[in-house]
Amino acid sequence: MRVDIQGKLRLALGLVKDHASIGKAMIHNPYDGFSNIDIAVLRATGHDNGPIDDKHMHEILFLVSNSPGSIPFLAERISRRLCKTRDRLVALKTLVLIHRLLRGGNRCFEQQLRDAHISGHLQMSTRWFSKNSDPSVCFLHNYAAYLEERMGWLINQAGKLEPVMSKGSFEFRCYEEKSIDVVFRKLPKCQLLIDRVLSCSPLDILPSDNLAQAAMSNTLKESFQLYLTFCEGIAALVNMFFDLTKPARALACEILKRASQQSQELHDLYENCKWIIENKSLEYPYVQIITMEHVMALEQCLGCPQVDQTANSYSFHVLSKTTASSALPPILGLAKSTKPQGATAAKEGKKGDISLSSTLFSCSLETKISKVWVVFDEDDHPN
Repeated sequence: MRVDIQGKLRLALGLVKDHASIGKAMIHNPYDGFSNIDIAVLRATGHDNGPIDDKHMHEILFLVSNSPGSIPFLAERISRRLCKTRDRLVALKTLVLIHRLLRGGNRCFEQQLRDAHISGHLQMSTRWFSKNSDPSVCFLHNYAAYLEERMGWLINQAGKLEPVMSKGSFEFRCYEEKSIDVVFRKLPKCQLLIDRVLSCSPLDILPSDNLAQAAMSNTLKESFQLYLTFCEGIAALVNMFFDLTKPARALACEILKRASQQSQELHDLYENCKWIIENKSLEYPYVQIITMEHVMALEQCLGCPQVDQTANSYSFHVLSKTTASSALPPILGLAKSTKPQGATAAKEGKKGDISLSSTLFSCSLETKISKVWVVFDEDDHPN
């Protein structure tokens, strides 16, 4: 009973603070025309444990779309809210607001929000909350770290996550190009974001913590698309392995070793989430675990001379004999398709056709993004 009384008192004091902050924003705001944005942020990040009201999300997107140059101000208000609060729920709700804004706006809004993060207007530090034994605080720090890394990704027109490449680099759209740059630049970024997903443990979330449950659900939805990109990257890496130079093969083996550990941990994460996260609409993919035997088999080729396309099928045949008495399953179901794809590419003059196994996923995946799209005037974009 004592805990309930303390919780009610904390909630009541928090609501009083919210009311005072909103009143202050209404009366005194040095930025003309932007006070409504400040008020909308305060209302969206109140002290209650409930999820963010869609009404506040729509209001923020509408106000920003009708106020040119307001995104840096929005970023500063969000950062200020996160910086000043010492309430875990308010901090978590502010992070959830950032996550939903990343998923809810159009490409222009998403880019400008990313620019605000790069310039320092948008900050997601939770260092004010000490890392103690409280699991809810651990989840807060890990979720913030995930969002920091998530800022380096965007949602393309197909609704899929893809990393933001540097301006001086060629922009790759898919792994079907069989490009070394795609595998050795995009796949490591994918693995880094997967590490951030894995750090968000559902064991740190209480069933009654509705806000953390919502945050983890959004993270899981994005991880499903991320896993698809991960599988495509591993498939491309295995298919091109025998075309690589010896140093590149060594780097590829290091990537595969990391992928082996991540696939097992991702499988365990999803199994735990099925029991802890109460969102029944989540469609978990089937995670195919990459064993170290697969990687060790490929590592045996590091001392071998470079092989050409016609020798690929023979090399896979040798690997299958040298690994174990029982044949190893192909990595992501690709060993069987390597020879036909190489032969077809040689005959038709096409390179890099990659077909993933139909058993990779137990169900079709789809990124569910908010349908609130804000149209920005191109002339109002900041340089």
